Amino acid sequence: MQFIKQREKRTPWNKGKLIGQKLPLKPEQIWAIRIHLEMGGKFRDLALFNLALDSKLRGCDLVKLTVKDVSIGNEIKSRSSILQQKTKQPVKFEITPKTQKALLNWINLMGLCSRDYLFPSRIHYGDHLSTQQYARIVNKWVESIGLDKSAYGTHSLRRTKASIIYKQTKNLRAIQILLGHSKLESTVRYLGVEIDDALEISEHIEI
Repeated sequence: MQFIKQREKRTPWNKGKLIGQKLPLKPEQIWAIRIHLEMGGKFRDLALFNLALDSKLRGCDLVKLTVKDVSIGNEIKSRSSILQQKTKQPVKFEITPKTQKALLNWINLMGLCSRDYLFPSRIHYGDHLSTQQYARIVNKWVESIGLDKSAYGTHSLRRTKASIIYKQTKNLRAIQILLGHSKLESTVRYLGVEIDDALEISEHIEI
């Protein structure tokens, strides 16, 4: 007599998780995280947070930045350019004064030289911060101000400034360039602007 083993029910991988694009941070949330990091003396995290917002880079590109990518001699650049790992295309980004200050403080504190990774691994000597560790750091940032970490991630930092720029200018072409997208359609999908714009128009129509 054969016994048929009942198939075990597997828990769906996405049960209890928010699926889809991660939310960008709002201006008040940016300041809350920044103040938390400043008050806690988190020099690395403050430099990483500010640069992630300014650069709008994917995590894989952000963690691989070297000191020479953002500085010339003892000065931090106001603009930089790198070759994206995913697209193999160059992308330029700005480094605002507050980010320049945070980076300079971090570089001087660690005594980093031009060829060093900007955010060295604390586990593997000579290596950079891993994307997994960066993701865990982002989770800590959002949790520190009471946000649900399942709704945010490393792409939240990439999307934040782009979303703010779009809301203020509606200039999709500029955002496409800043994000390093080859097609404008990718930028539209990335920001979800069609849905947002449609709702905004609908909200102002009374019937």
